Amino acid sequence: MKRGQVWIETVIYTLVGLALIGLVLGVVTPRINEYRDKAVIEQTISVMNSIDSVIKAISTDPGNARVIDVRIKEGVISVDSENEKISYLLEDSDIVYSEEGIETQIGNIDVLTSKVGDRVDVMLSLDYSGRFDIVEEADSERIFAPSPVPYRFRFENIGLLEGGDFYRIDFREISSG
Repeated sequence: MKRGQVWIETVIYTLVGLALIGLVLGVVTPRINEYRDKAVIEQTISVMNSIDSVIKAISTDPGNARVIDVRIKEGVISVDSENEKISYLLEDSDIVYSEEGIETQIGNIDVLTSKVGDRVDVMLSLDYSGRFDIVEEADSERIFAPSPVPYRFRFENIGLLEGGDFYRIDFREISSG
């Protein structure tokens, strides 16, 4: 009789221990995901600021070109040459980075947090409309997905827009491999 009681107690203690571990993981995992997403967004803001600095640096001298390496671990970057925008989108984020539905600015970067059902999407964008003409090979929108290898983006000032007051910035993705 005593021997059966020991086994029952062992099983009960094991189940209680597993339940406590599950409870702790249930509380801690969302926090870890929030911190991870916040770090991704802040690193992306830094990358977007670097892209903006490169475009500003080449903006006054036709023929001036710069190359920047961009690593995308999560989310996507899009270059929309039709609307003169460079954007980053992190879908299904675990953090509400800014006030939902209200576009805010961090430097030259527009930040928009949108709630879509149960999930949160965070969009960071640089809008150059009225300041530069982003020229891209296909003159459309290109999307760059996460990659283990950094993308190499080349920006070149190719002169003033014909009959315009602002410069044309040629964008090319020159990654090898």
